[in-house]
Amino acid sequence: MEKFKLFDAEYKFMDIIWELGPINSTELSKICLSRLGWKKPTTYNMIRKLSERGILQNENAVVISLIGREQVQKYETEALLEKSFDGSLPAFIATFLKDRKLSEEEAQKIRKMIEEATK
Repeated sequence: MEKFKLFDAEYKFMDIIWELGPINSTELSKICLSRLGWKKPTTYNMIRKLSERGILQNENAVVISLIGREQVQKYETEALLEKSFDGSLPAFIATFLKDRKLSEEEAQKIRKMIEEATK
């Protein structure tokens, strides 16, 4: 599961790849300069590091994500739930909803998710 842990800079980098990938590494370095202010060596170093961890594939100068955004979000959510709420989903939801009003549409979507999860 640690495979899905991304630090902030890694997540921002992966966000670009999830949006635009597969992508040529040269084009990726230009986008990273524009969006993240990274020079080419920084981008290539990140490609190498994430490839070594099995998160990316860089073949023939084409960068492809090997993990999905949803997998990372699921890992991050589970880690937050465990770390900050002792694994309690009701405690998380209570904290999240405190002093917040849901629209009727949001409430209906959440009800539907709960119904589907309890089947």
